[in-house]
Amino acid sequence: MSRKTKKLWQKEDGLDPLVEQFTVDNDREADLQLARWDVIGSLAHAHMLHKVKLIDAETFRILRQGLKAILKEIESGRFVIEQGVEDVHSQVELLLTRQWPDAGARLHTGRSRNDQILVDLRLFARAEIKAIVHATRQLFDVLTELSERHKEVLLPGYTHFQIAMPSSFGLWLGAYAESLVDDLIQLQGAYRLVNKNPLGSAAGYGSAFPLDRTLTTRLLGFETLNFNSVYAQMGRGKTERIVTQAIGGLAETIGKLAADIVLFQSQNFGFLHFPASVTTGSSIMPHKKNPDVFEIVRGKCNRLKAVPNEIQMLTTNLPSGYHRDLQLLKEPFLRALKTLRDVLHIMAYVLPKMEVKENILSERKYQSVYTVEAINQLVRQGVPFRQAYHQIARQTAEGTFVPPEPGSHTHEGSIGRLCTDEIRRMMETVVAEFRFEQWEKAIRALIDAP
Repeated sequence: MSRKTKKLWQKEDGLDPLVEQFTVDNDREADLQLARWDVIGSLAHAHMLHKVKLIDAETFRILRQGLKAILKEIESGRFVIEQGVEDVHSQVELLLTRQWPDAGARLHTGRSRNDQILVDLRLFARAEIKAIVHATRQLFDVLTELSERHKEVLLPGYTHFQIAMPSSFGLWLGAYAESLVDDLIQLQGAYRLVNKNPLGSAAGYGSAFPLDRTLTTRLLGFETLNFNSVYAQMGRGKTERIVTQAIGGLAETIGKLAADIVLFQSQNFGFLHFPASVTTGSSIMPHKKNPDVFEIVRGKCNRLKAVPNEIQMLTTNLPSGYHRDLQLLKEPFLRALKTLRDVLHIMAYVLPKMEVKENILSERKYQSVYTVEAINQLVRQGVPFRQAYHQIARQTAEGTFVPPEPGSHTHEGSIGRLCTDEIRRMMETVVAEFRFEQWEKAIRALIDAP
């Protein structure tokens, strides 16, 4: 335990290995997910340093060449963070300085690891949000297609777990489709926060170098920048919390859908059926077809809803400025983004395999689902609503209630008028408003620049 490893930020003495292991922990593994974006952020920073004449043209050429070579390593899966190297920032700089000592040593001019990790996380989260929006749209398309396919198939609606009024598979599935639209509206707010450039805030107090932060904002495709350097650093923790709160909104919708499916698939309901390929069995009960996939989805979604609280507790009572506590945000934040994508993908994969039961409401136990329809028919005949209510209530209590023929539902969002096209237009509008193509074009131009 006596061997010491010198870090980029150290002057003379090395760091005790036990202290190093405790303070670094699993950071290297998490940083591998950020490597691509660390290099892209460095490309923009090098471009800016050359533009403001802090590095010459030859140094810029070398840095650009070296960073692009590292980017190819990352994209091919060959990039690693070596043992004893603290983080992705150090690894990238190490690879550059090994081959080009003078040029590599100049890349860090005008920035800190504090604004480096901020910009890495923003770039990474922006791309992850794009993937989440795409996966959400796929699940939305599955739900609307199933909603239309089964819109004529009725099932009982419930309040308080009591039979309430007629619903339909179309109405039920369409509800979750529209919920996803509102969830993306919430995610859009988080995305606007993510789409601001913190690069150039350095350690949180700016720099005496003549940095051009507007240039790096344009090169990286950010909508705008975090102007105040102190506030840019205060975004660490705030960004993760707001993004995971939006993730929690999507998780709430998906988890509730999974809970419905677990309930409706059970023998006591029997509204749904899934093939054996997506259900599991029991080691002692051969009749079992367990909805494990939906139970795991439900559990993962519940855990996702807890992440904002975990993040908030880590940042509680932290004053302004950087603190090493903030490193602990990285793991739950990155995990939450991946978990949500996994949940969206599995739901979009499994739901099309669903089979629905026909003629559910013909069973005698569901006849009370038509009591409101009976009241409405009396009202149409001129009976005051409250009198009609008491009349049907007496019949129900006496066991003499006879369900009427169901009437038509014509208002927006009812059984007979799902408004699926309107909901699809809402989704198209929300997705288009993210404008992902703006930063994608900028990033591609930055990478492809000769």
